[in-house]
Amino acid sequence: MTWLITGGAGYIGAHVARAMAEAGERVVALDDLSSGVADRLPPGIPLVQGSSLDGDLLKRVLAEHAVTGVVHLAARKQVGESVAEPTRYYQENVGGLATLLEAVAGAGVRRFVFSSSAAVYGNPDADPITEDTACAPMSPYGETKLAGEWLVRAAGRAHGIATVCLRYFNVAGAASPELADTGVFNIIPMVFDRLTRGEAPRIFGDDYPTPDGTAVRDYLHVCDLAEAHLAAARRLTGGASGDLTVNIGSGRGVSVRELMALVAEVTGDTRQPVVEPRRPGDAPRAVASAALAGEELGWSARREVAEMVESAWRGWRHHHRATGVG
Repeated sequence: MTWLITGGAGYIGAHVARAMAEAGERVVALDDLSSGVADRLPPGIPLVQGSSLDGDLLKRVLAEHAVTGVVHLAARKQVGESVAEPTRYYQENVGGLATLLEAVAGAGVRRFVFSSSAAVYGNPDADPITEDTACAPMSPYGETKLAGEWLVRAAGRAHGIATVCLRYFNVAGAASPELADTGVFNIIPMVFDRLTRGEAPRIFGDDYPTPDGTAVRDYLHVCDLAEAHLAAARRLTGGASGDLTVNIGSGRGVSVRELMALVAEVTGDTRQPVVEPRRPGDAPRAVASAALAGEELGWSARREVAEMVESAWRGWRHHHRATGVG
């Protein structure tokens, strides 16, 4: 078995590549390096620089590396950017997936793992969120992930490709500092960024119908997420057919205020958060049911939120050389 990991030099992709290689899987990475970093990949994993929009390149890579399965992570993933540039998101996220699936079908590859997102659910009135919860994405990014799932399943049925779609929730942390997320788009790095600049962190809304008034979310360590991809790949290697769609989350809710307290404990910065008005579209609570992942993949999140925050902070300091905090 050889697995092609698209977006393999990205934050999540590099963790998936590492987890799969350490488990004895043969891996080759494809990344256009627009946000990926080649040095994230462990020695021995080949890196092909290129895009999933390049059909000729994909055909060569699949043939030259005798690829038998694909883990597709390459995508644009900033919600705000998707609102401003919807055509770009549809072209890269859906168009790139279509090009890849065409190459996969032509090469006779029959195993495909798709990186989806809890953004497909939008703002559901469900607690916990199960795979049967209605999908109503609230951004072009979420729409492209839902459309991607439809396309993956349709191609699977048409070409006899066994597929798994993983809908994952809020991801953070790092296996090692050099693998940490370098972007400032999610809540934990956004808080670190403000602390490093000498500013108090922000809480958007403290009047939600939750125990402490702040929004509750499901946070997942990136190493647990990488292991979920490995479990999905192993399921397909074991001969599973058809399609499977599962939530990948911890199943545990953590409020924003609880998260801020953990950040303060880890960083040593006890500045009180500034409370600002709610952001439009933010749900009071969004927590996954991870039961199906346990049943179908034999997977469950093992790492605590404190470990996630600690590893994310080590990674932040490694990449940003922060000296004023902690």
